[in-house]
Amino acid sequence: MINNVIFGEPTQISIFPSRTVDDFVIDIEIIIKEIQSLYLSNSIPFVIGYSGGKDSSAVVQLIWNAISKLSIEERHKKIYVMTTDTQVENPLVSTWVKQSLARMKNEAKMQQMPVEPYLLHPEIKDTFWTCLIGKGYPAPRQGFRWCTERLKITPTNHFIRQQIRENGEVILMLGTRKAESNKRASTMNKYEINSFQEQLNLKENISKPLRYSGSLPNAIIYSPLEDWRTDEVWMYLMQWENPWGGDNKELLAMYRGATADNECPLVVDTSTPSCGDSRLGCWVCTLVNKDKSMEAMIQNDQEKEWLQPLLDLRNELDIEDDRPKRDFRRLVGKVQLFERNLNGEISIEPIPGPYTKQWREYWLRRVLEAQESVRTNAPEDMKDITLITTEELSEIRRIWREEKHEFDDQLPKIYKQVTGETFQDPRPGADNNLLGSEEWDILADICAEDSMHLELLAKLIDTERQYFLKISRKGIYKDLEKCFESSSRSKEEAIENARYVYDLKNAAQSGNIAQVKEQLKESFSEPEKDPQKQLTWASMKFPTTDEEEE
Repeated sequence: MINNVIFGEPTQISIFPSRTVDDFVIDIEIIIKEIQSLYLSNSIPFVIGYSGGKDSSAVVQLIWNAISKLSIEERHKKIYVMTTDTQVENPLVSTWVKQSLARMKNEAKMQQMPVEPYLLHPEIKDTFWTCLIGKGYPAPRQGFRWCTERLKITPTNHFIRQQIRENGEVILMLGTRKAESNKRASTMNKYEINSFQEQLNLKENISKPLRYSGSLPNAIIYSPLEDWRTDEVWMYLMQWENPWGGDNKELLAMYRGATADNECPLVVDTSTPSCGDSRLGCWVCTLVNKDKSMEAMIQNDQEKEWLQPLLDLRNELDIEDDRPKRDFRRLVGKVQLFERNLNGEISIEPIPGPYTKQWREYWLRRVLEAQESVRTNAPEDMKDITLITTEELSEIRRIWREEKHEFDDQLPKIYKQVTGETFQDPRPGADNNLLGSEEWDILADICAEDSMHLELLAKLIDTERQYFLKISRKGIYKDLEKCFESSSRSKEEAIENARYVYDLKNAAQSGNIAQVKEQLKESFSEPEKDPQKQLTWASMKFPTTDEEEE
């Protein structure tokens, strides 16, 4: 009989739904048998999604305990435990996960378990800092949630698809629970299926419904915890021993430390918050109003005050209006308009684009400063923490120089100023430059305060430099033309042109022929005032005089 004790004192089991501890123990035994049946009935490998949190830890523990009860001869197929390191995870959680995977690997070998842990990473081109500092993506918002796909979904799906190619199918074991939210419950119900029972050659019925994945063909999803409550997850973790040598009490302490009042309250009903409500995710996340878990960690433990620079940087990224920090053009260099409703007043405004050069350089400096602070003040076992990798810095430098034509090459200078060390770029030939800060300074002096003129000249000269190094110069005129399209107008002129096109398009779509004729008439009658008229490669190379135009 298992004592009904969690967090050192008796719990009150939630009445939604009503289930006694004895019922819960029976459910665990049923799940153990189901996992064994799924494992023995076919050759389809298991893939477990592991984040290091309470739910995924409980799933791995259930599966490990179930398979360990089989004979060594019966352990015939692989069990992949995969976790994705977004490289912006809470440092304490990231360290916990890496240590857990290392223990799993060692214990699997010792216990002759077919468990293989994998630590996945996003591609360098898709990491958080490459996108935000390199390309200038704004801090994620609900309307532009660019991070989840790149940092988590893509690496995970790539690994799963690789296993599907090799094995035909996979059984994906997840820690999703219907009690997490109504939306999660609705999604789980939507994809429930029963037809896989025969396909998987199951001799016994599965009490937990199997599901199919909407995005991963041939991936069958099994969620053993689907009807568990949060208090039951913690009960299982606290009362059943961790089979790979981990300490679930450390996990509990981490959740408790991430709770504002530094305690995990008793679960008395569905409205009672629990330790499981602590959010342990990316420390840069701006999709939530506040990083309450990081704040609580710092508040509850004086030894974790070294995390404060991370929280400060996250809060600095999370501002309500970042428009002054962003370009008036989209990433492709074009002005796009939208209908903005501000306190009932409707106006047509440009959609803000990526962070400007000034602010990208600023964010780089802030990240490096936070990294230096953490390495100075963190405990000994955390002093080697890396907030931004050398590979990311190299890719950011490449994007600034090659894609954005910023050949003043500020990254090594900022790195030197903050760290006191010379940046060692691992990319071959990265330090071989035909253009540099001296040439940039000369252009800046020539252009004075005209930033658009500086941008245009820098793009034209650097585009020529890029083609100078190529065997074939095919396409150079097209690329030079793109420079003019994006940078030959001032901000005011570019927005005016966008409004002209916007009005003309709306008039045409609504059938307002009179307005279309009027706008076109003005353009043809006063070509010098035509908002669509702009500098081109041809007009720069073959300029015409006023007399010739007449």
